[in-house]
Amino acid sequence: MPTALTADSEFAQYCCELLAAIGPCHALRMFGGLGLRTADGLNVALVTDLGEGDTLWLKADAQARADFEAQGCRRFTYAMKGVPRSMGYYSAPAPAMESPALMAPWAQRALDSALRARAGSAAKAAKPSSVGKKRPRSS
Repeated sequence: MPTALTADSEFAQYCCELLAAIGPCHALRMFGGLGLRTADGLNVALVTDLGEGDTLWLKADAQARADFEAQGCRRFTYAMKGVPRSMGYYSAPAPAMESPALMAPWAQRALDSALRARAGSAAKAAKPSSVGKKRPRSS
């Protein structure tokens, strides 16, 4: 039976140390595991046990996905009501788990993915809705 992860667990703190190249981060309870966030609130990683031990999962959007897949990283996949679901996170490459220096380019990919996601969300929120607006009449 997996042990419950806490925000101050040794593994979560180690993962934050590994991500130091992108600045300080902190762990928060999320999805039955932990979310690792930057100081400005960007979620860049998850720490959870999907049955193979505590794992660091880095955020990866469409632009970063191929890099993770080329390293043989696994996609974050879980079952919901018996149906496999996945999220935009990949396991960290095994060599990167050895030091902050080896993790630095992967941490940057995760941060860049989070920044692009934030920019995309902001653009959607700023887009004016045409529902309920009157169109100007042409003369």
